[in-house]
Amino acid sequence: MFLVFVAAGLAVLPQLGCNSIGDFWRVANEKIWTGVPLEGQSKFTFWHIMFFAWFCNMAMHIGMADLSILRYARKWYYGFASAFGMFLGHYVAWVCSGILCAAAAGSVAPGPIAYMGAGAAGAICVVVAGWTTANPTLYRAGLALQVATPDWKRWKVTLGAGLVTTLAACFPALVMKLLDFVALYGLILMPMGAVIFADYWIFPRLGLRRYYAEVTGSMFNWPAGVAWIVTLVVALFLPMEIFFKGLPGWFIAIFLYVLLSYVLQKKKFTEV
Repeated sequence: MFLVFVAAGLAVLPQLGCNSIGDFWRVANEKIWTGVPLEGQSKFTFWHIMFFAWFCNMAMHIGMADLSILRYARKWYYGFASAFGMFLGHYVAWVCSGILCAAAAGSVAPGPIAYMGAGAAGAICVVVAGWTTANPTLYRAGLALQVATPDWKRWKVTLGAGLVTTLAACFPALVMKLLDFVALYGLILMPMGAVIFADYWIFPRLGLRRYYAEVTGSMFNWPAGVAWIVTLVVALFLPMEIFFKGLPGWFIAIFLYVLLSYVLQKKKFTEV
């Protein structure tokens, strides 16, 4: 997939007037990354790029969704493998995507653009890339829903989630707002990542018990629930673009979860 993306980007450079390495910087500034946003889009600054580079996969990393897969890894350092996906998929591939979008001159649907650059191989690559991106998320959805509904078969839950997301992907109004959708998706999961981080790393240092719901046999951990909802409400009203809200939101969620858990556990275990 990576090689197809690179080949597609290189293939359309002559259409932009880039016929040698010496032409690339001029063409890049004049025709590819001009700094002029599309109508209705905000102009990205250095801070947009830096924050989005960190948070483009906020749901998986800061939101801890990757734990649903990486917790089964046999070695702790297997987690570093995701760095290759970030660099190749979210840096090099997006550079090539920028070149392809410039050559397409307005048409930004992924299928036609990929076909323009690499023919049938490009179109197939987009389909495979979409599946490989969605596959671990569908697996996570199956795991999560199976915990909530243990009588359901995992494959049925995963199939159902896959059918719903496949149907949603057929609507350009959603697909063409991918950046906003990914940012919102990550923002929603971010407080739970903060809860997991605090539960595992901070609680032992404060003398608090990990895994409160499991220890007490509770069906609902209200400090986690309150921290999640309140953090999202506060983030909604923060006077900044959605790309930036994950960072302050993470600290808000940590603070709320630790504080509420301290109050709850002090009362609970003092009574016991």
